Amino acid sequence: MADITTPDLETCAREPIHIPGAIQPHGALFVLRASDMIVVQASINVTDYLGDDIVVGERPRGAVGGLLDSILQWHQTPEPTLQIPVAPYGLIVVAHRSGRSIIVEAEREEPQTASQTFTSLRSFVQTLAQQADHDASLQVTARFLRQLTGFDRTLVYQFDEDWNGQVVAEAGNGALPSYLDLRFPASDIPAQARALYATNPVRIIPNATYDAVPIIPVANPDTQTPLDLSFAQLRSVSPVHLEYMRNMGTAASMSVSIMIDGRLWGLVSCHSAAPHYVGIVTRDVCELIVQSLAMRIAAQQREVSSASRAQLGRITSRLLTLMSSGTKWPEELIDAGDDLQAQVGADGAAIITETGYFTVGECPREDEVRTIVRWLEEERSDADLVASHSLASELPPASAFAASASGVLAVRISELHPSWVIWFRPEVVRTVKWGGNPHKLVTEEGRIHPRNSFDAWREQVHQQAKPWTESELSAARDLRRAIVGIVLRRAEELAELTSELRRSNKELEAFSYSVSHDLRAPFRHIVGFAQLLRERETSLDAKSQHYLRNISESALAAGRLVDDLLNFSQLGRASIASKNVDMNKLVEEVIKSVMLSRPDRQVEWKIGRLPTAWGDATLLRQVWYNLIDNAVKYSRDREPAVISIDGSTADDVTVYSISDNGVGFDMAYVGKLFGVFQRLQRAEDFDGTGIGLALVRRIVERHNGTVKATGEEDKGATFTFALPTPEKKGRALA
Repeated sequence: MADITTPDLETCAREPIHIPGAIQPHGALFVLRASDMIVVQASINVTDYLGDDIVVGERPRGAVGGLLDSILQWHQTPEPTLQIPVAPYGLIVVAHRSGRSIIVEAEREEPQTASQTFTSLRSFVQTLAQQADHDASLQVTARFLRQLTGFDRTLVYQFDEDWNGQVVAEAGNGALPSYLDLRFPASDIPAQARALYATNPVRIIPNATYDAVPIIPVANPDTQTPLDLSFAQLRSVSPVHLEYMRNMGTAASMSVSIMIDGRLWGLVSCHSAAPHYVGIVTRDVCELIVQSLAMRIAAQQREVSSASRAQLGRITSRLLTLMSSGTKWPEELIDAGDDLQAQVGADGAAIITETGYFTVGECPREDEVRTIVRWLEEERSDADLVASHSLASELPPASAFAASASGVLAVRISELHPSWVIWFRPEVVRTVKWGGNPHKLVTEEGRIHPRNSFDAWREQVHQQAKPWTESELSAARDLRRAIVGIVLRRAEELAELTSELRRSNKELEAFSYSVSHDLRAPFRHIVGFAQLLRERETSLDAKSQHYLRNISESALAAGRLVDDLLNFSQLGRASIASKNVDMNKLVEEVIKSVMLSRPDRQVEWKIGRLPTAWGDATLLRQVWYNLIDNAVKYSRDREPAVISIDGSTADDVTVYSISDNGVGFDMAYVGKLFGVFQRLQRAEDFDGTGIGLALVRRIVERHNGTVKATGEEDKGATFTFALPTPEKKGRALA
């Protein structure tokens, strides 16, 4: 025994089983040209069943010829088949279309009466209706069909999502071994065989050792193509399948397809240890019984699905209520962790947005979750919902965290950013009992042989979770729609707020213009007239001169305050022209500017090598000016005053700091330090408008940076601001 190769399996799967060019010997077949009812092809055993009535190249004669009018009338209708008894021969003929031809099959009529058939059907329908659950319905059907057909064993065989089959119900008389609960690999029934099961629901093989009966001529003389026997009851089957049957120890078989919502759900498969034939009428009854079972299964599935959808819908409603009442949907969903997990039957969940990462329950590590997100973005970029119960088979690195995330269900929230809600299910290690080793086939001189052992063969399955049901997938879709709706609604609210802010900004601009022209002018006049009065009235006493000086100084301070307010308000609207900025040169120029107004000050400067910054040179100059001016101002009582400036770059971030040995501040009030008009020192002790540090913070934040301060009373202060490098530009620093 040797392992079969994939190319061999693919060759087997492509076998043209619908055009075998032969039939089984338990009936005969001929083909009529629809236009003139001439026989164009026939099986070589046709005379054994119909005598000389059928001759290739002629119209049928005798009893069959008398059926031509009925066949023509049927051919004008949409009915798929026609079934007529031929009493003189004790046969039943069945006709169906094949392109422009009509295929007619003939089999022996069985002695069963119509009353017997009706009684059997009524009994089964009544029994089936009494079954409360899915498994009982399958078992009742298997038992009834075995009794009706006389086969030794009847199996109900269900396909999974990968087309592996499992025996889910069985009835037998002991002549053949039990296969209940055994699984069979998808390769046992290749795709083209499953396609035929879906189109032609009943197939019988009365004798696995039969000699195939050829059809002559091989090609249809009108089309020059082999005859398509997809819908023929007598179609000869693949030699590989006959060998498979013999290896199973079955000499006869019959299968009836279970179709649910247009999909092949499974098969009812009947076997006998010896050759066994079942006639057309009984096979028709079997098909009707299996159709009844299919409707029962569908109804039970819909009932279970409906109950599940209702329960999950209630959970979705609760989650929607929470999200609608709050302002941050990720936090609100995580706070409702039990409901978020129960909504799809998960053990954990993660929410990934552009700015946040949130988890609840049992989840992989954050780096592992982000590995899943990258896979979703790269490999499933066109999907809004992705579900897998075996993630490692699609994403090999996921095998490392299969214990917590063998199953994932993910819904996309944003088309612009990697934003997802992902649920996780853990690995469920289980033992699968196969009917023989599914990984072994026999090869001999290049020809494939099916395996010859069907003894129970156990395999332990890893890295798989419980599959997601359609109800759970539907609940995930519902939640996604709700989240997207809330996000869009809030985006609309934000757009409305932005519009309102634009209107307010225009009003602020108008106010700024008014201040700059209407308020600054009076201050200039006050200063000017006070100066003129001091020069004109030289005889004023000392107190009057003091009053005039106070008037001038107060007017000048008010003018500076107006200027600072205008700068602060206009900064939010100013555009930023970013480029590389030489911070060493910038700091050197600022120090010279600050010290021009303090020529008598002695300051010990300690300036390190400053890395280049990425930003607007004019605005960054303002930052350094305000920080250096403050350091000089608040260290004026120190001998000597020591001011240190330094910088460094790490992890795509450039950090600058300035320290002094001045008066410092109490860290309990650090939160007020960068606010407008917030001063931690008395105005009479140190001059200023209280806007400088607020301006620093606004400029740094406009560069997507951060600023902070540390200090201690009477021991100095340190101000630090961080700016993203060009590689990280546009992303705010946490």
